[in-house]
Formats: sequence, structure tokens, C-alpha cells
Amino acid sequence: MSVLVAAGHRFLPRGWADLARQLAIWFGFLAVYQAARGIADRNPPKAFDNGLHVIGIERHAHALFELTLQRIVDGSQLLATLVSWTYWNSEFTVVGLALMFVYLRRNDAFVRFRNAILLANVIGLVGYVALPTAPPRMFPDLGFADTLADFGGLNHGSGLVEVVSNPYAAMPSLHAADALIVGLVLFSVCRNRFFKAAWLLWPAWVWFAVMGTGNHFWLDVLAGVLVAVIALVIVYRPGLLRLRRRRASTATA
Repeated sequence: MSVLVAAGHRFLPRGWADLARQLAIWFGFLAVYQAARGIADRNPPKAFDNGLHVIGIERHAHALFELTLQRIVDGSQLLATLVSWTYWNSEFTVVGLALMFVYLRRNDAFVRFRNAILLANVIGLVGYVALPTAPPRMFPDLGFADTLADFGGLNHGSGLVEVVSNPYAAMPSLHAADALIVGLVLFSVCRNRFFKAAWLLWPAWVWFAVMGTGNHFWLDVLAGVLVAVIALVIVYRPGLLRLRRRRASTATA
């Protein structure tokens, strides 16, 4: 027991109790979120109508370029594997590891980072309930394909994935939202220039991956970016205002 206590003091910024509390918050939210997302409006006719409406808007804007991205991805087995891996891991694996890194190594930035992720996902869940939308892969007659169907036996119809996921949760893209939040926060806390550059590029890569696999339209991605911006402003603005006031008072002192 004394060894565990000593390890907690040495490696954990706030001890074992706080780590347990943060894990409970994260996994508790994850369980509730996945359950709520899974039982959100699954009205297929409404979802397909909304998907066709998105396609109509993009066509009207002469910007239905997701098919081009899919052709690029399908032309390379390596690229198809990379974007499929990114789709399956960017949302929970990468987000979870990023949260753990910030908690352990940049703890002063952790709470706001965590809250921004949680808030973005809550906003996204509201979007799924209000606007169920079929993703591009559900429109094969228009030329879209499900790239993930050939990825190592893991796809949207696989076991637990089918149980906890909502096939019509495309608008907004939380892959896009979470990638932007993770990228900006990790860019701000990392000290190595290479990693700063990598995290700055991470959101764009994820956006490409979710469109290239036929899981999101660019309008879904744009909506996800808006969700991320709203969450970041709500979470970080009070702290920035306090910092600005302190600087102003120091300058006039």
C-alpha cells in the first residue's frame, strides 16, 4: 500500500483519488453518452431525407467533392487502411490518450480540455436527436462506398459497434469537433516543434478521413467545427477574460 501511495505522489499530479474521480467522470459520461446516442432518433425515412437534403445543398453549391475524396482513398490500399484506422481510433482512443497525457503532464490545462470535449459531445448529441442524418455511405446509388466495410472485419455492423452506435448520427461530425479540440489543445501544451506541427495538422487529417471513408459530408464536418468552436468559447472565454483583466490592472498599477 505504501508503494502505491508513494507512486501516486511521484507520478500523479493530484493523487490516486483525483485520478479515480476523473476516470469515473470520463467513463461515466462515455457510458451515458453512448447509450443516449444509441437510442436517439433512428427514424430512417427522416434520416435519409435529411441526408438527401445535405446532398442537394452541396450539389447546388457545386461542392459535392466527397466522391472525389473516396476515389483517392480507394485508389490506395495503404491510404484506405490509414483513414479507416483514423476513423475508428480518433474519436475515443486518441481523445482518451490525449486526455491522459494532459492530465499527467500538463495538469493545469486538463479541466478545461476535458470540459470542452464533454460539452462538444453534449451539443452533438442534441444535434443527433434534432437532425438524424444518413451518412454518405448509405447512398451507394449515388456512387458512395463504405470504405470501413473491408477494414479488418470491423465495420458498423460488427457486434458491439452496431449495438451502441447510431447509424444516423452524422450531423454534426463529432469526429471533426473532437479532432479540432484535441489538435488545438495539444498544440498549445506540447513543447516539441514536431509534435506541435503534427497536432496542428491532426484536425485536417481526421476531416479527410471521415469524408474519405464515406462517413460524413463536408457539411457534417463544418457543423462539427462549429460545435467545437462553441464549446471552446464557452469553456475558455471566462479564463481569457480574467487573464485580460489581470493584465490590464497590472499595466495601470
